[in-house]
Amino acid sequence: MELKVFNSLTKKKEAVRPINNTVNFYFCGPTVYWFQHIGNMRAFFVMDSMRRAVKYLGYKINHVMNITDVGHMTSDEDEGEDKMEVASKREHKSPEEIAKFYWNMCHADMQALNIEDPEHICPATSVILEIISFVQDILDHGYGYITKNGVYFDTSKYPRYGMLGGMNQNEKKFGARIEVDEEKRNPADFVLWVIAKDNHIQKWDSPWGVGYPGWHIECSAIGNKFLGEHIDLHGGGVEHKTVHHENEIAQNYAKTGHEVVDIWFHLEHLMFNGGKMSKSKGEIYTLTSLKEKGYSPMDLRLFFLSAHYSKPQNFTFEALNSAKESYKNLSRLLLKHRSGRNVIESDKLDELKRRFSEYVADDVNSPLALSVMWDALKNYPDSKDIYNLVLDFDHFLGLKLNEIKESEQDLDIPEEIITLAEERKTARNNRDYALSDTLRDKILSLGYIIVDKPKNEYEITKK
Repeated sequence: MELKVFNSLTKKKEAVRPINNTVNFYFCGPTVYWFQHIGNMRAFFVMDSMRRAVKYLGYKINHVMNITDVGHMTSDEDEGEDKMEVASKREHKSPEEIAKFYWNMCHADMQALNIEDPEHICPATSVILEIISFVQDILDHGYGYITKNGVYFDTSKYPRYGMLGGMNQNEKKFGARIEVDEEKRNPADFVLWVIAKDNHIQKWDSPWGVGYPGWHIECSAIGNKFLGEHIDLHGGGVEHKTVHHENEIAQNYAKTGHEVVDIWFHLEHLMFNGGKMSKSKGEIYTLTSLKEKGYSPMDLRLFFLSAHYSKPQNFTFEALNSAKESYKNLSRLLLKHRSGRNVIESDKLDELKRRFSEYVADDVNSPLALSVMWDALKNYPDSKDIYNLVLDFDHFLGLKLNEIKESEQDLDIPEEIITLAEERKTARNNRDYALSDTLRDKILSLGYIIVDKPKNEYEITKK
């Protein structure tokens, strides 16, 4: 079944048609100068969903994600300070230490959310030579020029500049990394290589002087290194359309003489109570902070699955609570089917599989794919056939359904049983073992088993 994705460039859904059945996929990764909040995690979830869709539909994949550990300014334009420099000053650590710490934190959150690693994860600082070579090719092909501040891309040489974001050159802001460069030819021209000041921490030798790469060039150089001159899918946040991805298109063309990316796709922002998250209001949530509030990574993943990537998703704790309850219900239903003995006709199973696959293939429509999963779990008699089918669906959904155990039925333990269990725990603390045994037997008579754990903890399962 063909995967169709909405192409931000052509404004229509287009079929992904990879060479040799292998999808070349690039997704813009994190800038590792601070903790990644759940809005960032939604982006990586979307990356993972696209990756899983590709694989679920039978394609092979060659997937690349960059790690920005140099060159990203505090503005996505060429303005402000380098974010890694800011973090280095803030924490009195080297940029390398900053990058390693925050990437490890980001990667741990990605793994907790069951986000698969791309085939290639590449820090920008590991490809400086490739970046220098890429910039030199741009200069050799007549698309760049040198000023006292560095090397710029001449957007006037690329007539299609602005075609992705819908912004013409005159609407682009003037900007240079250090100060407005009087030698800059056009407002939209952007920096490829920056001549560093003496006190700049990260810098390398180059033909144009000691300096460091621009943010935009790193993705083009990394993509070229691992994927060559043809990329089937390139994704990232909607905020990248008018600057970062626009610049990538121009850079790629300047080096290769042709368009490199077939399909561009962009995810919309995660909102908070209908607006943007605000650090000043304490509205920046991380996966760790949600776990501290009692939510699991799979609760958040199920929440993410409930909205299409191309639409803004509104985060509220009411919505997350709903996702948490849905995951409990999902666990309960799945376990019932696992022990079910009914046989479901193969044509009905095939129809469920067909519907699910069609939604996955239709621009990775996770909400509708979820609806097929719920249909199978709720509207069919308890059957191991349904259990196995939903585990197959989970290759796309990524909800770790194969790890759900019988003990997770305690998520639906009645309040009466929990109260009895807590009374028994108190009795054991008081060494009143006769009362403890009486309460255990009463719990058993009501259809539940209590299993004692170390440190006077316990686990309740259905009998």
